[in-house]
Amino acid sequence: MEMNAQLYTKRRITSILGLAFSMTAMAIGLAVLLWILYVLFANGLSALDGHLLFSDTPAPGTEGGGLRNAIVGSLMIVGLTVLVSTPVGILAGIYLTEYGDESKTAELTRFVTDIMLSAPSIVLGLFVYAIAVATVGNFSGYAGSLALSLIAVPVIMRTTENMLRLVPGSLREAAFALGAPRWKVSTFITLRAAKSGVMTGLLLAVARISGETAPLLFTALNNQFFSTNMGAPMANLPVVIFQFAMSPYDNWVRLAWAGALLITLTVLVLNVLARVFFREKVSA
Repeated sequence: MEMNAQLYTKRRITSILGLAFSMTAMAIGLAVLLWILYVLFANGLSALDGHLLFSDTPAPGTEGGGLRNAIVGSLMIVGLTVLVSTPVGILAGIYLTEYGDESKTAELTRFVTDIMLSAPSIVLGLFVYAIAVATVGNFSGYAGSLALSLIAVPVIMRTTENMLRLVPGSLREAAFALGAPRWKVSTFITLRAAKSGVMTGLLLAVARISGETAPLLFTALNNQFFSTNMGAPMANLPVVIFQFAMSPYDNWVRLAWAGALLITLTVLVLNVLARVFFREKVSA
């Protein structure tokens, strides 16, 4: 009895210490996050005005201006990235789960996907620069979308695969028993059952690529003027923030804070949406 009491006391102390360390780490993380958000909102809110969305980036040393060209450029680049990476990532995830499974091709695909997930974004940007910018001879929004797609596809692929594996096998067996072909079972049964989780992966991928700067520095570069030509250098929020934040002009620094706030709010909204979809998946 005495030995059991000592063992219980030891485990109780270990549990209390583990909980205390965990709560301390969580408190430190929340404090840092709140501090970053406070500084960002304190500096960014003062820069939000009517000119921000309806005026282009100003010339060096001038007052006023906004981020219209950068906002439109970012929306076009990210939008094209979503259009390209979503079907590729989802179809690849379906192949890994429903068709390839334990084949050597699937193993190789998972290995390459893991490498791409852990690869620095600047490396992917340099790769696209070498194959799509240096060979053509000019920067472009298409090259920027290609670089961002290399970041988004592995995220969507892995999330789709994991969500499809959570679908019960009995659901597939019931569909096969009714005579449904494999492609219909994969697209109309399992994918529909896991649509909330797949949407979560898509939102998380968009949230990740929205603030990427390094790939766009080597691909889309920047443009001081308003342009919707994806075949030429294009303004985008991450690069504008990077350039304006290091400038000696107060007006540019103010616009950099405003752009950082816009991206942060967008990412926060997308993450909240992702958590909502994930919660619905769990409750289902």
